[in-house]
Amino acid sequence: MTIHAEGLVAIVIFYLLILFVGIWAAWKNKNSGVGDGGDRSESIMVGGRDIGLFVGGFTMTATWVGGGYINGTAEYVYLPDYGLAWAQAPFGYALSLVVGGLFFAKPMRTRGYVTMLDPFQQLYGKRMGGLLFIPALMGEIFWSAAILSALGATLSVIVDININMSVVISALIAIFYTLVGGLYSVAYTDVVQLFCIFVGLWISVPFALSNPAVSDISVSAKEVIYQSPWLGKIEPKDKWLWADNFFLLMLGGIPWQVYFQRVLSASSATYAQVLSFLAAFGCLVMAVPSVLIGAIGASTDWNQTTYGSLPPKDKDQSDMILPIVLQHLCPPYVSFFGLGAVSAAVMSSADSSILSASSMFARNIYQLAFRQSASDREIVWVMRFTIFVFGALATAMALLTGSVYGLWYLSSDLVYVIIFPQLLSVLFIKGTNTYGSVAAYVFGLLLRIGGGEPYLKLPPFIYYPGWVTQERIHHLTGDVEYFVQQRFPFKSMSMLASFLANVAFSYLTKYLFESGMLSHKYDFLDAVVSKHSKEIMDKATLVSNHDNIILSEMAPVRQTLGASLGRTFTNTEALSDDGASSPEAFHNDD
Repeated sequence: MTIHAEGLVAIVIFYLLILFVGIWAAWKNKNSGVGDGGDRSESIMVGGRDIGLFVGGFTMTATWVGGGYINGTAEYVYLPDYGLAWAQAPFGYALSLVVGGLFFAKPMRTRGYVTMLDPFQQLYGKRMGGLLFIPALMGEIFWSAAILSALGATLSVIVDININMSVVISALIAIFYTLVGGLYSVAYTDVVQLFCIFVGLWISVPFALSNPAVSDISVSAKEVIYQSPWLGKIEPKDKWLWADNFFLLMLGGIPWQVYFQRVLSASSATYAQVLSFLAAFGCLVMAVPSVLIGAIGASTDWNQTTYGSLPPKDKDQSDMILPIVLQHLCPPYVSFFGLGAVSAAVMSSADSSILSASSMFARNIYQLAFRQSASDREIVWVMRFTIFVFGALATAMALLTGSVYGLWYLSSDLVYVIIFPQLLSVLFIKGTNTYGSVAAYVFGLLLRIGGGEPYLKLPPFIYYPGWVTQERIHHLTGDVEYFVQQRFPFKSMSMLASFLANVAFSYLTKYLFESGMLSHKYDFLDAVVSKHSKEIMDKATLVSNHDNIILSEMAPVRQTLGASLGRTFTNTEALSDDGASSPEAFHNDD
């Protein structure tokens, strides 16, 4: 194995830069949001709620522009029979941010929540919040593991260093500055990382385009040269499958803590919306070089390159087309710039996911469910411990699990099928309760798992209309693998069924208990009859250093700049029973 010294030096310099920015951001903002009785734990989760447009726009864009985003976009553009028509992530996630900004950012930010799970625990109770934490945690951990795995493979292609070593070092750096500075370190390093992605990839594109082995990409877009045209097309038989995947990206991209962590850290609800729209534009811009690199890969005669006679698709290396193009079609010093871009993309996503998972655990599981009397210092240490644990877990999965992308696909589906309809219900549907939430969870889970998951070799036990048996040939081994492909849009159908189950079961149980058809003693979840009693509401309290404030009485946050939510809760004059902060009351304003 030959280690490229120049590449190694470039990586070391880049990582030291990221580490310096992360530590500087932590030092610069060490007291932000914690003055006047504010909480340090909340400052780690959402900063001082004073993230401005510049830093906020960059960090929210970096929410989705990660290693999976730029590598995956290039892969789908390159793949024969898929092409740009199936590279749905740029448009899907951009629309996700637009929809999130239009409908979800304002109510979440106005009510002053700290994590995405707050409204669920407020309305459905701590047990339901714990259940909803499971798919949310799975999504964050598997996403971090998948992109760390991609980084290791990328580094091994370009620099020829040990995959395991590169994954561990990258993860340790991301974990360290997240531990030190929380959201501020993540946000400021995102600015540097996004800049590196943009510059690194755009520097590489002209060199790759001018390589003699590359044909005119405007010709190969519509004509067969070395493989199918890279624009791709959607066959009539696949239109529902395409639509299902697109809605999964567009709507399933909303209920993630990494997104709401940025929304809730914005200095106002209006800023949160503007940041979402800026990030949508940023996602589209950042996808352009990945699309071009995928097109370049599809337009290359690989026999003329140092890669070899067989193209990447025939070596089952389509997922690595971006680093392969950088390595074999660009000069070495240029490919190292591109390598820095890929490393930046991965770290900008990994640190966000690890912080998001630890925030939800420390607040919604540890504090609100088990230790309501926990001090702020205790919560901070729980967060630091879980940042390390979840980071280590993601790193271990990246090193040990071969099907980590399959796990992430399944978990992102569960976020779409389970959490999105629940978020829709808790914010916009008046009268839903815990019984409906449980029914929705079960319906969504069964219908999605029932459809199977080919990436995990999970066979279906529900065969939806239009299913077919497909074969996948592994070119290197010659093995043929058969799997069931569900062409029916069963993921979106599962999401709709989950949403309707929530509404139907909520109103049914409400009618049965309030009409007397079911005795009040059977309301074992205390979701209908005892819903508004002080005894029940005290089970979900927001704990500050001075007072226990019932969640249903949370006052909306009206501060514009630099104000901590902790100050709102500890200032008795700011607390009002104006009815604008509870989910039920909010519906009446719409």
